[in-house]
Amino acid sequence: MITKFDLMKHRIVQAHECLDCAEREMKADSYLNAVNRSYYCVFHAMRAVLAIDEFDSKKHSGVISYFRQNYIKTGKFSAKFSKIIGDAFRIRNDSDYEDFYIISKQEVLEQIENAGQFLKAVEDYFKVD
Repeated sequence: MITKFDLMKHRIVQAHECLDCAEREMKADSYLNAVNRSYYCVFHAMRAVLAIDEFDSKKHSGVISYFRQNYIKTGKFSAKFSKIIGDAFRIRNDSDYEDFYIISKQEVLEQIENAGQFLKAVEDYFKVD
């Protein structure tokens, strides 16, 4: 039987795989793929936290809303992560769905850095709890 802790660990692994992929895509100058993967690092890391609450949503906005309400507004995670989540979500949507979306190398590097910070904060959170 899979426990919520197994699911949490699985999602942390997914987040790491996405971050690694984002870094590889960046090195290949594939900026749009890199920002996509950096967003999914953040998304899977959020879902790792939510696994402990046994909460999930079919919509990304549902995951984001729940995480912000229950983890950022309560002070369990720094408020700076709300902006990181929002920026990652917006940039991923724009890069995936706008036909002529252009993103700079610096913006991509920032997104990857932010995803790494968020993933580290999630891992640190679990070490404390």
